[in-house]
Amino acid sequence: WLVSDNMHHQWLLLAACFWVIFMFMVASKFITLTFKDPDGYGAKQEPLILTAVTKVEEVHVPEEKHWPEEFQPTGKAFSGNLIRQPLVHMERLELLRNACRDTALRNLSHTAVSKFVLDRIFVCDKHKILFCQTPKVGNTQWKKVLIVLNGAFSSIEEIPENIVHDHEKNGLPRLSSFSDSEIKKRLSLYFKFFIVRDPFERLISAFKDKFVHNPRFEPWYRHEIAPGIIRKYRKNRTETKGLQFEDFVRYLGDPNHRWLDVQFGDHIIHWITYVELCAPCEITYSVIGHHETLEDDAPYILKAAGIDHLVSYPTIPPGITVYNKTKVERYFSGISKRDIRRLYARFEGDFKLFGYQEPDFLLN
Repeated sequence: WLVSDNMHHQWLLLAACFWVIFMFMVASKFITLTFKDPDGYGAKQEPLILTAVTKVEEVHVPEEKHWPEEFQPTGKAFSGNLIRQPLVHMERLELLRNACRDTALRNLSHTAVSKFVLDRIFVCDKHKILFCQTPKVGNTQWKKVLIVLNGAFSSIEEIPENIVHDHEKNGLPRLSSFSDSEIKKRLSLYFKFFIVRDPFERLISAFKDKFVHNPRFEPWYRHEIAPGIIRKYRKNRTETKGLQFEDFVRYLGDPNHRWLDVQFGDHIIHWITYVELCAPCEITYSVIGHHETLEDDAPYILKAAGIDHLVSYPTIPPGITVYNKTKVERYFSGISKRDIRRLYARFEGDFKLFGYQEPDFLLN
């Protein structure tokens, strides 16, 4: 009887230990997900670990389905007459081309392939890839991938953070650095891609990064650009606080915003439209990735470009790319409907070209 009672107590003690360990693991996971900054991935604090690429299922379009030539991808992975892109990527390209042909959107969807656009496109000649940079959509990680592919560094982990955006040292040329004939050849033959994100959430990310967190190595956003916006667009001039999101929205939605944009120079790339950055109606892109589905899109892009066996996209923290509807609604809750409508009028092209829904708070 004494032996049986002793064993019973031992089992109870063992069960209690397992329960404590389990609760500790749950609490740790909760704390990690709760306090992670959804806009901060790719920064110094996130270890860059190359991960195994998820296998992407190939979808064959039936032979009787004839797609226009402009929809044909140019990557190495697509040879012969078979289109191997998953249907979601074909649908994105088809939506884009249909929106580009919409005359009602023409002023919001078309732009010249100017030096400004060519400056946004980075080149990997070794693997025939062009990447158009759309800031605040996790582009730093893609630049690291291309830097490794170009041979400046042997792995992503070796790239110093201060080198990524230093285009004199990172071995990542811009398309604008080539002659006209070389530019045309690359635009015609290379695999071309860029990444988009819900337009309003991207603006919030840009505002937080440049005017709230404001990295020390970019003081001009807080000390030069913010005061310029405040002087022009703040209604209550007696306020002394820094740039508010309301000021930012009023500036972006102003039809005459360009006079300030000229003063701000290339710094505006963090908040201007995807149309102005990448000319998607003038350049036939092979793939358009979405930030919200980056876990699937990143390995697909690497495979489509024929480089999936050479490099992987760095680890994406769980939940980091999910659209945060609550955050967007909170930021716009104090903004007047007039200012929101003017903002949407400017970014409507981005919403329509890439399949993003008009925000509910704009419809109510």
